[in-house]
Amino acid sequence: MSNKVYHLSSCDTCRKIIKSLPENHNLELHDIKQNPITAEELEEMHQLSGSYEALFSKKAQLYKSMGLKDQKLTEADFKKYILEHYTFISRPVFIIDDKIYIGNSKQNVQNVIETLEK
Repeated sequence: MSNKVYHLSSCDTCRKIIKSLPENHNLELHDIKQNPITAEELEEMHQLSGSYEALFSKKAQLYKSMGLKDQKLTEADFKKYILEHYTFISRPVFIIDDKIYIGNSKQNVQNVIETLEK
């Protein structure tokens, strides 16, 4: 399995984070809009993260506009929505040496950079 970053090329935050990575980072870039996440890829992320909810973005505009924030979503729901629309995955998602880093928090990005510098 290769080291990978699942991102959205049209997302300024994703672009900024990828630009901040060490130059020789060796990550395979996977644009989730042009190349949607497969069920197998999501399953791999689920195994590493422990839950679909951890991968789900509650900041997505669709989350509010579809009224999902007012519903009690199950793990199966989170999985279904992530597979249906790329906007529901918390971005970026890094998989490096069988470890997963989800989202754009400052601490998460710092952990990714430190891991890549080793």
